[in-house]
This record gives sequence, C-alpha cells and structure tokens, in this order.
Amino acid sequence: MSGSQSLMLSEAGESPQVIARLLERAGPQWAQLAEAIRTRGISLISTAARGSSDHAATVFKYLMEIETGLPVVSIGPSIASVYKRPLKLGNAMHITVSQSGASPDILAMQAAAKAGGALTVAVVNVEDSPVAQAADVVLALGAGPERSVAATKSFIASVVALAGIAAAASGDDQLMQGLKRLPEALSATEGLDFQPALRLLAETRSFYIGARGPGYGIALEAALKGKEVAGLHAEAFSLAELIHGPLQLVGAGFPVLAFLPDDPGLSGNLATLKRVQALGAQTIALSSVEVPGLAMRLPGTGCGLIDPLVGLLVYYRLIEGVARAKGLDPDHPEKLSKVTETL
Repeated sequence: MSGSQSLMLSEAGESPQVIARLLERAGPQWAQLAEAIRTRGISLISTAARGSSDHAATVFKYLMEIETGLPVVSIGPSIASVYKRPLKLGNAMHITVSQSGASPDILAMQAAAKAGGALTVAVVNVEDSPVAQAADVVLALGAGPERSVAATKSFIASVVALAGIAAAASGDDQLMQGLKRLPEALSATEGLDFQPALRLLAETRSFYIGARGPGYGIALEAALKGKEVAGLHAEAFSLAELIHGPLQLVGAGFPVLAFLPDDPGLSGNLATLKRVQALGAQTIALSSVEVPGLAMRLPGTGCGLIDPLVGLLVYYRLIEGVARAKGLDPDHPEKLSKVTETL
C-alpha cells in the first residue's frame, strides 16, 4: 500500500477520544445494570459474541468474576441458531457483544436467552441494529464508523463498556477511577518506540502471546490481529498454560510477547517470562513496571486489571507496522471482510 497512514492506525488512534465519550454517557446504563443485578437476584451472566467481540467478553468474564464473584459463561450462538435448543436462564443476565449487531446467530441467541428468562443487554456500535432493538438494555459504544477490517477502537470501547458493568456492580472505585484515567494513559502511548519488537516479529512466522486474568482476553485479541493483519501464526495462552504443552515449541529465538500488568498475577507472570527466556526465547513485554529483556514501558491507569488495554493500543501500532514491513495491506486482508454474518 502507499506510504499514507492506514485506516487501522488512524482508527486505533481515535481510541482515547472514543473512550472519553463513552465514559461521559454510559453511567446511567451501568447504574441500571448494577441495580438489576441486585434487585433481580441475578446469579449468572451469559455472553454471546464472535471474533474480537468474544475476546472482549473474555476480558469481562475475568473482571466480573474477580469483582463480584458472579460466574460468567460464554454460550455458543449455534445452540440457538443451528441446534435450536431452548435455554434455562432464569435469574440470569445475557450480554450480546457485537460491533454490527446484525449477525443472525447472535440475534437468535439473544432471543433464546430472553425466552429463557434472562435480562438481555446489547453492547453494540450500531445503535439501530437488530440486536440493539431487541435488547432490554443497550450500551452503545459510539466508536463511529470503522472501515479497516481489523477492529481496534471498537474493541477497546467494548472492553470499557463491559468493565463499567463490573465496576458499577461491585462498587470498586479503583476500577472505575482506572477507567476514567484510561483515555489519558492511551494518549500517553503516542510515540512509544516499538521498532526492536517490530524487527523481531517481521522476521518470524510464528509466536506466542501470553497474559493472565483480564489480560488473557487481550492476548487472544492480539493473536487474532497477528493472524489477520500480519499473516503470522500467533497463538494466545494463559501464562499459566504456556508452561505446560505449549512450552515444547519454545526454543532459541522463538518470540514470546507478554502483557504484564501490575496486578496480583505479576510475580508469577515474571517467573514464567524468566523460564522461557532460559530456554532461549526472545521475549517482548508490555508493562507499566520494569521488566528484564526487550520491554515497552507503558503508562498505567492506577488499576492493573485494565492496564492491558494500554498495551493493546501499542500492540495495534506494532502489528500494523509488522504488516507493512511484510508488504501487506493491514486494512484489507485478502481473505477477510469487515462484517461476517454467521448462522
């Protein structure tokens, strides 16, 4: 592609403004959902999503379970759309996460969840979409049009919209304040040097991405971008799982990128990083704390549970640069389209 800035890079750069606007208007919906959890005796939260949206739901699973103890389960949309089975979701909240809000399978799942007794919530970018119109509560992302195939600002907004539910339901002021500081932290990543990491990834065909807790969903999202944008075989693992079977592939020069937030998992994550370094792995760390080896020091929000989002914006820029270095168009992967509707 030409030397002009890609849509992916431009749209990712809008994230601080998108999140600031979301924080200004989402408070009433967050409060409404927190009140519903209390008054309706909700004891289970289910989610349905695909692709990047499902990774956002994975971040939410960890946040909600850490913050409230409420279990969060992902239900495969095909249970309703293909197998047409009823759901038993009395005393449950069902959350659909989708940029377009139009795919028939997640719409069928939402309808089945409502018929099964759940309070339905739509986290969508298209406010007049079928999913939004049929939901009991709508959390609109307001990210604006996203023309690059790779979701960036809409993914970060989805995570923030979901994290706000966890913060409101738990009353955790540290999490809420961290969300409020997120736009500033995202903006502060502008100009951060990732060239050493870019050179490493541009020369590889396969790499691992690791994290734990809420960061695991971020690792899944990062691995997806490695595939769709840069054509790399990128696999995401919990850093607790990486030292089991996946460790067999780690050897001299093998790249391992890790999101290492300053949260209760940090010491264990650093131990895993040292273990793969001892095997000869080339590690790349994204963290707000000092980390041995190749590392990008990130601004923090004051809440380690959401700091991986700061690293993700840096990673978006990194993987876009890797795609360009490989002669690929990050906006238009040849085999993919922006909206995929599944049954």
